[in-house]
Formats: sequence, structure tokens, C-alpha cells
Amino acid sequence: MPPYPQIDVSRVRTCLAKDRISKVTTSLEAGCIGPGMSVKAFLDALPRILKADALKAVAHAVVNAKNLHKPVIVMIGGHVIKTGCSPILTGLAENGFITHVASNGSAAIHDTELARFGHTSEDVASQLEDGSFGMAEDTAALVNEAAMEAAASSETSGEGLGEAVGRLLLRENAPYLHRALTYQCFRLKIPYTLHVAIGTDIVHQHPSASGAAIGETSLRDFRIFAHTVSRLGDGGVVLNMGSAVIMPEVFLKALAVARNLGNNVTNFTTANFDMMQHYRPTVNVVQRPVLPGGHGYAITGHHEIMIPLLAAAIYETADTLE
Repeated sequence: MPPYPQIDVSRVRTCLAKDRISKVTTSLEAGCIGPGMSVKAFLDALPRILKADALKAVAHAVVNAKNLHKPVIVMIGGHVIKTGCSPILTGLAENGFITHVASNGSAAIHDTELARFGHTSEDVASQLEDGSFGMAEDTAALVNEAAMEAAASSETSGEGLGEAVGRLLLRENAPYLHRALTYQCFRLKIPYTLHVAIGTDIVHQHPSASGAAIGETSLRDFRIFAHTVSRLGDGGVVLNMGSAVIMPEVFLKALAVARNLGNNVTNFTTANFDMMQHYRPTVNVVQRPVLPGGHGYAITGHHEIMIPLLAAAIYETADTLE
């Protein structure tokens, strides 16, 4: 059998690496990381490549949005609260770097349990087996009461479900009230909108749950959220943290409503922070919304590391620009 033919490489055209255009240079490499260095020095020492560069870009966009008086929306899932990041987000809100918090139902449930009892996150596997999973009556009582009270208020009062949860925590004077993101937004008079899918939260298992009240108040929150989205154009920021489905879908619909009503919602920044990059946050937060103009970033990592790191980058960026 004759040998298989081989291509003749004797005449290939070559070039010199020293003259070639390259993507990575020594100027982009990390600086020295050493003991006793400040946060600013640490951030400055990060490589100016890929996600380290993206993190700094997102921080710069948040600071720029504050200076332009544009919205900075943070959308969260329950895991952000369970990993202890509520005080960090509260600090950013207090300093004007967050102007609107939006979450799915689970985030508010974990937030209220931590505020009232100092603990949250039950053992699902064992409690599902005996039927006790999600049957905490005191948790359901507050959240479902918030929906009922907000629904009973007049449409002109405009109270949504998220605001009502914060108000009830204050009324109860919860022992750990200071660390509750729902309450802190209520105190700071910035929107905390709560976007509920009926049947997804443990409070829906209880007789106290009213579909009419939950639906009415969560829909009101959607309209509050859409109003904030309508103001994102030319400098606003949307950060999605840990919500793989609900908040990316809500954001896309709110954006459609805002643009349908004639608002020029372009040229803004989005970013998705999560432990893995899922389909909906990728297309509904990072890609599609910024197609007419803007920037989208996807940064992968654990919330308990990435959210504090982002906050540090925001504060250091703000100090540098002042």
C-alpha cells in the first residue's frame, strides 16, 4: 500500500513574531501582589486582561452612572442574601451606587428570616422527605400579610410588594433589622421591587397566601421597575447577580415596555455575576439589551467573593475620579 500523501510545507510563508500584531503585551501583566498592600494597590496590580479588566469597567460604569444621576439597578436571587452580601449592597445603596434593587421572591424570604430570626436556609432534603419543607408559618405570615396590606392600599399610594415587606419589618422592629436589604431600601427611600412567580416560593404553600394580592402587588412592582428601566439610557447600569431565570425575564419585558412607550433606552451597561453563565442572563442581560448600543459583561465567580470585590472596585474608582 503506498503512503498517504502529505502536504508540502517547504513553501509556506512565515513572519517574525517581533513584528506581528499580538493581543497580550507585558504592559498588561499583573503587578506585584504582596503583604500589607492596600485595596487600591491590589486592584491596580490586577492584570489588565479579560475579566479583571471587565470588573474594572463595570465599576467605572457604576461610578459614571452615579455622577450622571442615572439608575443603577441590582437584580438579585436568593443566593446573594444567603451568602451574606446584604450589608455590602446596603453600603453601596447608602453611598448612592445602587438606586434600585429588584429580586425574585426567595431573596426577600431569606432576607426577612435573617432579619427576624438571625438564620435562614432550611435542610431541604430531609424536610422534603417528611413534608415539613417550607412550612414555617411565621415566615409566611409576614410576607403574605405584606401582600395583603399593599393590595388593600389605593393604586395612587403606589406601594408594591417589596416596599410593604420592608415596612412590615420596621413595624415589627425585627431583632436584626439593620441587615435586612428590604428594610434598608425602605429606609433609604429607593425601590425594592419584588417579582414573584406564583408557586415558586415557600410562602405560597400556606393558607395565608392570596394569589390576587401577590399578583396585584408584584405587578405593581413590575411597573415601578419598568419606570426605572425607562431611565437607563445614556449611562445607566443593570447588574444581575444570581438570578438565572426570573430577573432576566422580567428585565427583558420591562425593557420592551419602556422602549414601546418611546423611551430611548440605549447606551447603557449590563453585567451578569454568577457562579456559572446561564442561557437567560447571557442573552437577556448581557447580549440582547445592549445591541443598539452599550456594553454587556459576564463575570463568573462566587457571590461571596465577587460582590465584595466589585464593591471595593467601585469605591476605589470613585475615589480616583474625585
